[in-house]
Amino acid sequence: MHGMDKKLKLLTYGCQMNVADSERMAGLLKQIGYSLTDDFDEADLIIINTCCVRATAEDKVFGQIGRFKTLKRQKPSLILGVAGCMAQKEGANLIKRAPHVDFVLGTGQSSEVARVVQSVERERKHFVDISNVSGDIPTEVFPLRGGQVSTFVPIMYGCNNFCTYCIVPYVRGRERSRKPEEIFSEVKQAIAEGFKEITLLGQNVNSYAGGMTFAELLSYVDKIAGVERLRFMTSHPKDLSDELIAAIANGKNTCEHIHLPVQYGSDKILQRMNRVYTVEKYLELVKKIRAAIPNVSLTTDLIVGFPGETDKDFAETLDFLKAVKFDAAFTFIYSKRSGTPAATFENQIDDETKHRRLNELMQVQNEISLEKNRALIDSVVEVLVEGASKTDDKIFTGRTRQNKLVLFEHGNEHAGDLINVKISQAQTWLLKGTTQK
Repeated sequence: MHGMDKKLKLLTYGCQMNVADSERMAGLLKQIGYSLTDDFDEADLIIINTCCVRATAEDKVFGQIGRFKTLKRQKPSLILGVAGCMAQKEGANLIKRAPHVDFVLGTGQSSEVARVVQSVERERKHFVDISNVSGDIPTEVFPLRGGQVSTFVPIMYGCNNFCTYCIVPYVRGRERSRKPEEIFSEVKQAIAEGFKEITLLGQNVNSYAGGMTFAELLSYVDKIAGVERLRFMTSHPKDLSDELIAAIANGKNTCEHIHLPVQYGSDKILQRMNRVYTVEKYLELVKKIRAAIPNVSLTTDLIVGFPGETDKDFAETLDFLKAVKFDAAFTFIYSKRSGTPAATFENQIDDETKHRRLNELMQVQNEISLEKNRALIDSVVEVLVEGASKTDDKIFTGRTRQNKLVLFEHGNEHAGDLINVKISQAQTWLLKGTTQK
């Protein structure tokens, strides 16, 4: 285990913030001699970076931890760690449930991963730290970034909104914003590494409070040399300002795509969710956005089966979908999370009703998404090339500024190129076309 030839296998579940956290942990571990591997059998250290937003995510993690028990028995020197939101939520209970786990690191302690791993290497004792959930943000970061073209730059951590269904404020802590100069420095570092597209990350980027508004931050990053595409997520509808709409409309490299999670389409359920806006206010915001940015793509998140949801509430949500016409929606069945207010609400919805409503919701949205994509047939769109398709290396993929996936036959294109593609076919989730000279 000495020298510079130790192998790290990182498994990341959940959101883009977890991806960014994993890249930071990989960068810190590189400094003490760990290089990444995809081979579990050759790994000296395995870290599972976890999510606990939905029960299915936790079930996957526990299943994965169980599978590593045999690997630990075969290779006693293997170190197994659990980090992230589920680690924050479960703490020492993880080791009680799975004693072959060597360490548990909460969301506020991921910057300590190298020190913790070295401690486990020396002492071979269990280690648990879930403190500092709302503590200081490390100022020096050296992420070992995945991908070739696009990367994430966190601008803030935590959440102050306390939606009644959501565990995030409890496992990510209160909002803390990074200093602008640290963000600018990291963006420049990513550009120097060859990345063309930057996504600024936060649980609610609109409430960024690092000494300037989020709109000002976005406008500044838009002008950094080498940034060819600029995105951000996620925006809370209650905080999306006119200033931000103008910054997107006026930005040269800021993409015309806003992910704006609505979560539901009836005022009664929105109030029970503590979303602090009404359907009418959301529709007014959408109208304002589309007036300022005519070619904008709007995507959203929707939860079905929230406690107290009636047939009337659900019908209102379907009508709401048809009124807004999102380009795409990420749909979820409500998952009861212990420690959140909604977990104690009466009138929990049965699984059969949840699944029936989810299927109906998806059918309506899929028809809208297909209609939106078909409207692009025969148009020419700018595509940032991402590389070969996972299923066919003769087909390359890329995304439009509106974040739509495009497939095209590979010619001389390389990952990172900006090209024009004429759209010839449209499906629900993607477009197909031919490159234009």
